[in-house]
Amino acid sequence: MASQSGFIVRSQMSTSSSSEKGFSTLSEYMGEGGIGLGDELVVLFDHIQYACKRIAALVASPFNSSLSKQSSFAGGDSGSGRDAPKPLDIVSNEIILSSLKKSGKVAVMASEEDDAPIWINDDGPFVVVTDPLDGEEKATLNSLQSGAKLVAAGYVLYSSATILCTSFGSGTHAFTLDHSTGDFILTHQDIKIPPRGQIYSVNDARYFDWPEGLRQYIDTVRQGKGRYPKKYSARYICSLVADFHRTLLYGGVAMNPRDHLRLVYEANPLSFLVEQAGGRGSDGSLEDMEELESYGDVQQKVNPGYEV
Repeated sequence: MASQSGFIVRSQMSTSSSSEKGFSTLSEYMGEGGIGLGDELVVLFDHIQYACKRIAALVASPFNSSLSKQSSFAGGDSGSGRDAPKPLDIVSNEIILSSLKKSGKVAVMASEEDDAPIWINDDGPFVVVTDPLDGEEKATLNSLQSGAKLVAAGYVLYSSATILCTSFGSGTHAFTLDHSTGDFILTHQDIKIPPRGQIYSVNDARYFDWPEGLRQYIDTVRQGKGRYPKKYSARYICSLVADFHRTLLYGGVAMNPRDHLRLVYEANPLSFLVEQAGGRGSDGSLEDMEELESYGDVQQKVNPGYEV
């Protein structure tokens, strides 16, 4: 999962002299981090991070605005009733597909940019689901599996810094792209979501569409009358990855009350990441990771692992 955003992340660690500070690259972390990753998963993630670097270069290119204008002039439409795919989305999708093919470790790739999953290698041990940048829906039963079967999840935040946040089931870690070396450097190790935050992230414009209980909850925390006696403030960028990333680092609650997020592409991977960081992901009635072989759009909330 990836997103473009103006959200700027301030690293909690200095990036100067990585060896002196004990920094490691993503490749070093996977190979020598003592997390017990199999060789096949290491090879796969090496190819995925290469794709992310290529996409980061595309996002930073001054030619992207002209690509978007050409798409608008062409009147492109995804047919989904939502945002039409831009050429950058399509190119990003092709970059990821190419990298997965070259890895030799993927049986099937399902992407929000494709009408159906793409079979790659009958002998591949992994299924990869991806939302290259913006994306649409469309996953079929070939790629649907329980979120409890995830072996790794991650997202990339393309901004003034390119940050790859991932988990292999042993904590959540963030790596920042060092453009001088081309390496993703470990800058946020074993992220733990703060037990309390003062930020809620939700689209207030749809306040009157929310369930009554949610309206009451937001009204309560905004006034500082909840269990945590401090006033919450709103921060909402309308970028799922950026809003989630801020919540992961600073605490609070991020949610989308509408049946708008896809279980396979968005809800399950983010739940995996937040739970590895000590938080909780839910669709409002049960934990996403418990929802087996589900299909379609689900509600999702991401908040620290306690009752709010």
